[in-house]
Amino acid sequence: MTSPHPQQWLIYCRPGFERDCIEETQAKSIEALENSGFVVLQGKPRLDFTQLAFARQLVSLHSEIGDLPERDRLTPLLAGIPVAPEQFGALHLEVPDTNEGKTLSGFTRRFQPLLEDKLRAASRLIDDPALPRLHIFFPDKNRALIGTSDTHNSSNSLNGIHRVSMAHDAPSRSYLKLAEAFEVFLDKTEQAEWLKSGMTAIDLGAAPGGWTWQLVQRGLKVVAVDNGPLKGAAAGHPSIKHLRQDGFSFRPQRPVDWLVCDMVEQPQRVATLMTEWFVGGLTQRAIFNLKLPMKKRVVALNTALDSMRSTLNAKGIRYRMETKQLYHDREEVTVFLARVKR
Repeated sequence: MTSPHPQQWLIYCRPGFERDCIEETQAKSIEALENSGFVVLQGKPRLDFTQLAFARQLVSLHSEIGDLPERDRLTPLLAGIPVAPEQFGALHLEVPDTNEGKTLSGFTRRFQPLLEDKLRAASRLIDDPALPRLHIFFPDKNRALIGTSDTHNSSNSLNGIHRVSMAHDAPSRSYLKLAEAFEVFLDKTEQAEWLKSGMTAIDLGAAPGGWTWQLVQRGLKVVAVDNGPLKGAAAGHPSIKHLRQDGFSFRPQRPVDWLVCDMVEQPQRVATLMTEWFVGGLTQRAIFNLKLPMKKRVVALNTALDSMRSTLNAKGIRYRMETKQLYHDREEVTVFLARVKR
């Protein structure tokens, strides 16, 4: 049976962070099971994906289909696809990022070409990345939530997860965090312009060198600041200068293009440090992690970010700030901050 969902939102998230999704949107929860990896919300006519730290994907929900038959899922799913928009630029069949969800991934891969063929035959699916995407989300094998996403207000990645490859010589898996952050926060033009060979970066709390190594792979020259040792290929690399100093007290002699920081510290203390670097004109752009407490995560995050905004605004600094809990993050979020030209 198909039922309409006026002005409802389907949001994918990291399992265990459903309540944080609800809290940051300040919307009414329709469905939010703990560790389910998704929530359904109502009451907000508009949500800004770039301002939702815990949302992996933002889908405008149109209909729900329950009691899917074992043999013929195609017929009820086609009937549940919304009449408007008339055409879609992509079809995403998706599942929660849970153990149960992963058992359905084989089905979605097999089912995808069948549904695509039907939609293309009806001229509803065409190769135009500017058109809205059609999402069919399977919380389990018996249900489907059907909706659409605005390509300018959502993630382009399947399941809202941007997967990146691990370099075989990276000193640690933290390499993946910064690799994902660049892909999530920067488009291809920005990556080409802002991550050029010969640019300079400082990595605070660099050891064992995962983030430093990601920067080096992008062609940057890096000052790695940490009392601990760099490991593997990062140790002694000609593009890396390792300073055994405290990350909170270190300041460069001249401004750099990038500042990155993945130190395990209170979020407010890291936020204050990042603000000081921007107020002092020491960097153009920064990517840093804020480690969140087990409870009141949204409160802790908002307190840290609001303090940054307040100071930057008071100093007349124009900036762009985006925050996401990335796929490779755990009890933390990643923040991108950049100066904007007047």
